[in-house]
Amino acid sequence: MSDFMNKHSGKLFALFMIVILSVLGYVLYMAPVEGLENKFLYLMKEYGYIILFFWGMLEGEMGLVMAGLLTHTGDMNLFLAIFVAGLGGFAGDQVYFYIGRFNKKFVYKKLRGQRRKLALAHLLLKRYGWPIIFIQRYLYGLRTVIPISIGLTRYSGKMFALINLISAWFWAALTIVPTWYFGQEILIVIHWAKEHWYFALPLAGIIGGGISYYFHKVTDKTFKEKHANTPQQSENQ
Repeated sequence: MSDFMNKHSGKLFALFMIVILSVLGYVLYMAPVEGLENKFLYLMKEYGYIILFFWGMLEGEMGLVMAGLLTHTGDMNLFLAIFVAGLGGFAGDQVYFYIGRFNKKFVYKKLRGQRRKLALAHLLLKRYGWPIIFIQRYLYGLRTVIPISIGLTRYSGKMFALINLISAWFWAALTIVPTWYFGQEILIVIHWAKEHWYFALPLAGIIGGGISYYFHKVTDKTFKEKHANTPQQSENQ
C-alpha cells in the first residue's frame, strides 16, 4: 500500500485537489444568496478557515488577501488566519517535496518541458543552501518546482519540513497583516476598480505582465550565468 501511495502520490494529490475544488464549487453554487460576488463572500465567511487552508496549499496570495480583508472586517481572527494559511502553505510544499522524493520518473516525465527550471532550482539550492527553501515562495515560476527539485536530491526531509513550516508562517503573515492593517484603503481601491473596470483590468494586466516578464528575465539570466560558470569550475577543480 505504501509503495502504491509513493508511486502515485502526484496523481493522488491532483485528484484530491480536484475533489476539494469540486465540492467548494458546488457549495458556492448552492449558497443562499444572489450574485457570484455575494456567494463567494458568503462561502468565505461560512467556511473561511477551511478554504484558506486549501488555498494556502495552492500557494495563492489572493487567498491571503481575502483573509486579510476578512480579519479587517472582523469575520476572521488575525492570528488564526495566519496560522491556518501557513499550515496550508506548509502542507502544499510538503506534498510537492515528497512527489519529487518518491516519484522521480513521474517528475522527469511530466516536467520534461521544465527541465531548465529544475536545473536552476538545483543550482540555487547548491549555491545558497537552506535560505532558498525559506524564500522559494517569492520566486515567481519556481514556487512548485523548487520543493519538487529538492525532493529529488538527498536533502534531509526533516530539515526541509522545519524550514518550510517557519517560512510558510512568515509568508502568510507578510501578506495578511498588511492587508488587515490597510484594509479600509484596499476596500476603497477594490470599490473603485469595480466601478472603473475598463481602466482597472488593462492596468492589472500591464502590472501582472510586467512582473512576470521581469522575473522570467531574472531567472533566465541567473540560469545562463550559472550554466556558463559550471564548466569553468569543473576545469579549475
